[in-house]
Amino acid sequence: MNVQQIKVALGERSYDIQLGAGILGTIGTLCRELGLTGTAAVVSNTTVAPLYYESVRAAMEAAGYQVLLVSLPDGESYKNSATLNQIYDALVDASLDRGSFILALGGGVIGDMAGFAAASYLRGIPFVQLPTTLLSQVDSSVGGKTGINHPRGKNLIGAFYQPKAVLIDVMTLDTLPEREFRAGLGEIVKYGAVLDGDFFTFLEANVAALLARDKEALIEAVARSCSIKAKVVAVDEREGGVRAVLNYGHTLGHAVETLTEYTTFLHGEAVAIGMVQAAKISQRFGFCSQNDRDRIEALIAALGLPAELPAFPSEHYVEALSHDKKVRDKGLLFICNRGIGAYKMERVTDLKVLLEICA
Repeated sequence: MNVQQIKVALGERSYDIQLGAGILGTIGTLCRELGLTGTAAVVSNTTVAPLYYESVRAAMEAAGYQVLLVSLPDGESYKNSATLNQIYDALVDASLDRGSFILALGGGVIGDMAGFAAASYLRGIPFVQLPTTLLSQVDSSVGGKTGINHPRGKNLIGAFYQPKAVLIDVMTLDTLPEREFRAGLGEIVKYGAVLDGDFFTFLEANVAALLARDKEALIEAVARSCSIKAKVVAVDEREGGVRAVLNYGHTLGHAVETLTEYTTFLHGEAVAIGMVQAAKISQRFGFCSQNDRDRIEALIAALGLPAELPAFPSEHYVEALSHDKKVRDKGLLFICNRGIGAYKMERVTDLKVLLEICA
């Protein structure tokens, strides 16, 4: 079994990402190697649990663990305090103590909520990420961001809390609906657009293989995405500086999600819209050429992802942007692409300027 290993170097909070095809059944052995003890609470949802919980349960029980399933409703609209309380209730009902731990089995919503529950239950218990969507494998499972949405903005409540490990089995992508799979590819484009021009070229050359879910192409794309993110997180764990570059496409993407109440676009689709608009803004600011913008737009289109901002009054966008976590005293820190493979962070004080460029 070929398993790639990528280290997220954070001192005493360092951990490994294990990546391969058909490795989900190694989770019990991995937890033993990590020295985890007690009951394992598997936090999943009503879509993923029927597909993969039995494999995880069998692997954990074979390694000598007791296992508790906490199954939640599926979807971004459930990433809230009410659903988070369902996790707490299950942990309390089962009398889980500080010697227990959580396995987050699912996509980004599950990973974020399970991670925040781990960060806060009994003031912190260990957790391991088992991401089953492409989006969560290349983004949310790595880096320690956990949390829930607030009605007035995405991810406004949360904590930085690193997992003990991330185990990525790309075979789980075989059951991912086509729309969700393509949305995950949108998040991958981000890494090439602002951090690795060679990777962007790889994506352009491998659109057909990626859309066909070719395992070799997928492992390469996921591994390179995780490696890029691990390097960024290693130098800026709490987003005090360079980590903000990972928000490329997310500023307007989050505004789109907020205005559509998380019901119209998947996260990766909203980010794709945000990246196309960010490329347009980057060109207007003089940070990239028309050709650079065209390449980003062409790759997003080739992956079958949306590009246009949904129609809302500009004041609604300004209101949504004003609640972005990147808003500080001196304005919104907007992430632009500098050419392809590099970035420029631009402080924007008049948010209407961004919307005028996107119009």
